[in-house]
Parts: sequence; C-alpha cells; structure tokens
Amino acid sequence: MTTAVTKAQPADYETLLRSQSYIDGAWVTHPDGKNFAVINPANGLVITHVPDMGAAEAFQAIESAVRAFPGWRQMLARDRGRILRRWNDLIVAHADSLAMLLSTEQGKPFAEARGEVLSGAASVEWFAEEGQRIYGDTIPTHKADARVIVTKEPVGVVAAITPWNFPSSMITRKVAPALAAGCTVVLKPAEDTPLSALALAVLAEEAGIPAGVFNVVTASLASAPAVGEVLTTHPQVRKVSFTGSTEVGKILMRQSASTVKRLSLELGGNAPFIIFNSADLERAVEGAIGSKFRNAGQTCICANRIYVQDGIYDEFARLFTERVKALKVGAGDQPGVQVGPLINQPAIDKVMQHIVDAQAQGARLLCGGAGHEAGSLFFQPTVLADMTPAMRISREETFGPVAGLFRFHDEAEVIRLANDTAYGLASYFYSRDLGQVFRVAEALEYGMVGINEPLLATASAPFGGVKESGIGREGSHYGIDDFINIKYLLVGGLSVTP
Repeated sequence: MTTAVTKAQPADYETLLRSQSYIDGAWVTHPDGKNFAVINPANGLVITHVPDMGAAEAFQAIESAVRAFPGWRQMLARDRGRILRRWNDLIVAHADSLAMLLSTEQGKPFAEARGEVLSGAASVEWFAEEGQRIYGDTIPTHKADARVIVTKEPVGVVAAITPWNFPSSMITRKVAPALAAGCTVVLKPAEDTPLSALALAVLAEEAGIPAGVFNVVTASLASAPAVGEVLTTHPQVRKVSFTGSTEVGKILMRQSASTVKRLSLELGGNAPFIIFNSADLERAVEGAIGSKFRNAGQTCICANRIYVQDGIYDEFARLFTERVKALKVGAGDQPGVQVGPLINQPAIDKVMQHIVDAQAQGARLLCGGAGHEAGSLFFQPTVLADMTPAMRISREETFGPVAGLFRFHDEAEVIRLANDTAYGLASYFYSRDLGQVFRVAEALEYGMVGINEPLLATASAPFGGVKESGIGREGSHYGIDDFINIKYLLVGGLSVTP
C-alpha cells in the first residue's frame, strides 16, 4: 500500500484508514478477493484497495439491517440519541484525521475538508436531539365514543447512496436522521471516495451503534449498478436516499417504483448568482469567489451562471478576475491551498469542453483556461466574460473552477434567465434594495435562495430543491420527516358515560 499523504499524520490516522466493507458489525472482504484501488487525485498514487462488492453482498447487508431493525426501533429515542451524540463527539475528536483522509481521497484543501467533517458532525448532533421530538397528534374526534390518534414510526430499512464531492457530510446528513428515527441503514458510498464512509463506520461502531444498524458496502464503478439495483428493488428496503446526478436519480427512481419506495433525491443544479446594481460590490465579489471555487467548483450548489447588471458589470469583472488570479492551486495537504484537483480526467475534459464551446460562441477569456502545472487533474481557475444563454455553461453543470459572467439589464430579464433551466436547487443574489430582495426571492424557482450570502448548508435549515433537482429535504426538523411513516389510530367503542 502506498500512502499519498505528505502532511504529518495524526496518530489515529491508520486506525481510521480501513480496507474492508462493514456489514453486520464485521469488517469483511469480498468472498473472491475482488477489490479496487482508491486513488489520490492530487498525485495519482494508490491510497489503498477496498472490496468490490456486488449484488450478493448488498443483499447480505440488507438482511443484516432487516434483522437489526426491530431492536433498534424499540430502543428509547433518548437512548438512540445518546449513541448518536457519542458518534458526534468521536467525529469531532478525530476531525484532523478524518479531514486528512477526506482530502487525500477527494482532493479538497485540508481546511475545507476539516470544515466538511465538522459540518457532518453537526448533523449527527442535531438529529441526536431531534429524534426525541418526533411528535404525534390527538385529533378532535368525529364520534363521541371514539378517539383519533396519529403516531409516527420509522419507515424501516433505508438505502443511502452518497456522492464523491462531499464524502463525509453527505453521509451523516442521511444516516443521522435515519438512525434517529429508528431506521437501519445500508450505505453505498461513491467509488472514488469510500474511505471517509469506512472511517465513519469505525467511529459509529465505537460509539455503540449495534451490529446491522449501519452497514457500508463498497463497490467499483462497474459494480455500482448491480448494487444499486438490489438496494432499489429489494422489497424490505423501504426508502432510498440518494445524492448525485439527475440522470442517475431518474434511474433509481424508476427502479424504486417496482416496490413503491419512499425517495429522497438531491440531484443536479444550475445555480444562478445574480448581482444587482444596488449590491455591495466587494461583498458580492467575495461571495461569488466562495460559491464558485469552493471544492474546485465541484458542488451541486455552486454558482454556475453569474449574472451581473449593466451598471457594475465591468467593475465586477475586473475585481472578480483579480481575486481569481490570486487563488492558490495545489494539493490539499499544502499550506494555504484554496483550490485542489478535480476528481478525475472526465471532469477535466468537461471543463475544457465548456470553455472551448463558450469561446467558439464569442466569450472572452479573462484568466485561466488551461490545465495547471500542479498536476494532470488540476485546472487553472478560469473567468469567461460576455456569456450568452446559447452556451453549454448556461444549460449544464460545469462542476469545475470556471466562472462565466453574463450581463443583464433589468430585474425581469434576469429572473427569466435564472429560471430558464430544468433545475431548481440553489440560487443566490446580492442587493441592498429591500423591495427587490423580497420580489426576487419569491420569483426565483429554487428550493434555496442565498441573499447576500454564499453558503447555504447548515444542520438546522432544510436543504433540497425543486423541479429536476430532487425530492425531499435534508437537515432541520423537516429532515427527519422523510424517514417516518404516519399512522392513524381510530380507537372506538369507548363508553360515553361511566
């Protein structure tokens, strides 16, 4: 095994670096020894190999979760909460090692990775408490000798499928509410970033989560469809929670229809980032940098189309480009790095295709536009001006460090342009006109709107989109609703008089 980390490793790093899947409370390999390599995108070195599980192993994990479900659901909510709180405490205690592991397998800068780890821990802490607040109702009766009661119960076994761009926080945002509600979980992490998931399982086991309650099945890109099909068609999996592309989400939705499963889907985005003439220009520049270049632009909620009003367009372009040129690119374990590598070569290819397409249709290159000397999966932070709706960046997620600047004239025009997409996840705008703030916030067809703020995700707020960006919400007290069933009890035959 070649470890590709140059930053000094904390003492607990090797304990958290696992090379087995976690099923029914045991660390297991593939029966035939099949495995696949986990690669550091910053340098191409192999970190370790993990089992390449298939349909049979996914079935075993589901059966384990089925067996564990009765005992877990019957546990008092406060006792499940105490276990989850211990899991949170362990994640926080091991934050440096978890961040190093995340940065190594995914590429994002260490400071950003640590922020993600702590954000994920916050979800565990939130739902450790929220599980005790799953309240039912007593409804005024329609019969004198009857009572109407509504209770809430866990849906059952949950299949969670998570992406590579946030390999820690996306897991806890799904697993924590499921466990808090009394569900058991089978997790299939992304093939590019399974190590963060396995490290979380190490700490979950240490926290006291019983065998079978939380399972992690690793699978390669080639094996993932077979595992996904088992998770979406098995009759005892009651819910599927997925974060990823809209294309894959539609496949999982079709497969889940065979057994009418509950679904939570957090899918693609095409976020508009609007700067009005009335905006605080410096703050808007800072916000656009943070939104666009976090995680090298590889986020579903990052700014994909930056609309700037006529009156400030040229000045914004100048200030923004200066800041982009100053961004430090490099491996995540290097000091001061702000932009890491992209996840793989297809990601580099897509970024380049978007730039070539834009320039062919008249866009001006203000900076960047090519690979970076740091390595084959690094790309220069790029700014393009004079963008138009005909360009691919206007219609597709770039998922890379490329910012396209669009000029607009008035509020009605930019609302029309911003909403002209099949997606509806995140949107942003900057304005100091109070009337405009409410008009635009209400007109944008998105599940989330950042107003003079670029960072949306927090454990206490509902995260999710509309249109083809998904179904359901994660986080906040709404986030546990997708993991519970509502049951109506009609208690009749009650004597009206003694």
